[in-house]
Amino acid sequence: MENKQNYTIRPAQEGDLPRLKSLMLEYIVDFYGCNPPDDKRLEALMKQLLEQKEGIQFVADNGEKLAGFATLYFTFSTLRASRVVVMNDLYVVEEQRGRDVAAALVQACRRYTAQNGFAGMSWVTAHDNHRAQRFYDKIGGEREEWITYNISPEF
Repeated sequence: MENKQNYTIRPAQEGDLPRLKSLMLEYIVDFYGCNPPDDKRLEALMKQLLEQKEGIQFVADNGEKLAGFATLYFTFSTLRASRVVVMNDLYVVEEQRGRDVAAALVQACRRYTAQNGFAGMSWVTAHDNHRAQRFYDKIGGEREEWITYNISPEF
């Protein structure tokens, strides 16, 4: 098995889309148990992220396989009166977990955040994803006191 040294952490590219799409579906369907999104909508999102205007995706790539990805979206914080980054997704394939791939992806996201003048990076995780919470605590993430809500639009 490879470790993080065998992977390059870099922004996703057009040639990654088939492998990245497969990995994103594994994350959405297998890991979170959600229904797969509409194929055309997922592909459109991936292509939009390649433009790096509203967000960016980083991949862990060994040249033949993707071991994981992280997705950043750009937004604003009124409290900081500045632009911020939301790490919406961080996913590493099962066989590579615990091998520093996630840490390398987060480091790339942090570096991108700093180099592009964002005020900070935030993220959320499922309340029952204890493994992720331990990882985030280990890398210096600070738990916030905010409670996340979600609502669907009315039809």
